[in-house]
Amino acid sequence: MAAIATTDSAGTDAGPGTEAAARVANVLMLFASGPQTLGVSAIARELGLSKAVVHRILRTLADKQLISVDGPTREYRLGPATAALGARALRDSGLRAAGVPVIADLRRRTGETTTLSALVPGGRVYLDQFESEQEIKMTVELGTRFPLHAGSSGKVILAFLPPERRDEVLADDLARLTTRTVVDADALRAQLDEIRTSGVAASDGERQADAGSVAAAVFDVDGVVIGSVSVCGPRSRLDDAARARAVPALQAAADTISRSLGWAGGLPEAR
Repeated sequence: MAAIATTDSAGTDAGPGTEAAARVANVLMLFASGPQTLGVSAIARELGLSKAVVHRILRTLADKQLISVDGPTREYRLGPATAALGARALRDSGLRAAGVPVIADLRRRTGETTTLSALVPGGRVYLDQFESEQEIKMTVELGTRFPLHAGSSGKVILAFLPPERRDEVLADDLARLTTRTVVDADALRAQLDEIRTSGVAASDGERQADAGSVAAAVFDVDGVVIGSVSVCGPRSRLDDAARARAVPALQAAADTISRSLGWAGGLPEAR
């Protein structure tokens, strides 16, 4: 779990109110970037706060349903109010507004499930999907955070992150989600080099064992990667040849979304 700087080290010009707000925000961010449940001691140790301070913060957040207590462990997890806030943020996302009609058309062109992902702290989330109309199809879980190193939607984002951010991800523990997940940092780094050249990432059962997918990155007005578009389906149907056939339509879809967000088009220069 990555450490989060506390306000005490941020400077001396912040007043007590600002410091208290920062502590509350840091507690919430631990749940966004760490385990699903956390105890008072773990939070206090991670943020360098006393247990009494942490307990007061947790009690206030629990009163507002921003966190809740996990019954068996008596540890804390994000509450229903945070889910509502997250759902509203996803619904109102400019990326989602620009991307939804494009991935709807991409589904029509490819016949497979199409998805739109956004980069978030600690990984990425699916903003929306259009499911294939075929009987056997792939579906994804919207709003759940997934790591960047596994699966085409995450890898294509990771490939276009600034080098220092890529290095941070590659230096972390790379979880093996399936037997096909690449967890060797050097091997993954070589894949990312190829992705930056081709502009697309492919996955053959890396995040879900029976899924095949191909994805392209989406960029904002400054050419900064902010998300990805993917075409996904059962591995038995979305094999290498099928993924290759989907690439032109996929790249056109990602380019259309990026241009609607202000990007000039094409791939940014290698960083």
